[in-house]
Amino acid sequence: MDAYLRTERPDDADGIHAVTTAAFLDAPHTSHTEQFIVRELRRSRALTLSLVADFEGRVIGHVALSPVAISCGTAGWFGLGPLSVLPRYQGRGLGSRLVHEALKRLQALGAKGCVLVGEPAYYGRFGFRAEPGLVLPNVPPQYFQAVCFDGELPAGTVTFHPAFAANELETS
Repeated sequence: MDAYLRTERPDDADGIHAVTTAAFLDAPHTSHTEQFIVRELRRSRALTLSLVADFEGRVIGHVALSPVAISCGTAGWFGLGPLSVLPRYQGRGLGSRLVHEALKRLQALGAKGCVLVGEPAYYGRFGFRAEPGLVLPNVPPQYFQAVCFDGELPAGTVTFHPAFAANELETS
């Protein structure tokens, strides 16, 4: 597939919203608010990175990265997600390309590490794993995963940006 990855542009917002909505429509273990999370991260200027997969001028995939806080005070950590690919393009490696590019760009920015909530079998191939010292309240520990770029894994409770509590009513 000839999709290319690039940084989000201002005119991509509607396409990203549509891709994220479609990607999570039938997904289990979701509150179906991912598109509102992305919208609120953008409104709050909290998107450190927002990458799209562009195919013939159309957004078919997206990944968002935003800063997280860790209770021990360690800075330089980011949260990956949501990661979205239009259902008809899933299973072709596009999500993997987005994750690899996102992690590469985070490291180039000097990030110390990245966390996410996701399927261990999928994200494990990118180096993510559950780390007992990092906790995200109300999430089963096996689904909260981290990858450390600098070798020093912090310990503490992680807090994502308030946009992760967004819903349709708050962001309409």
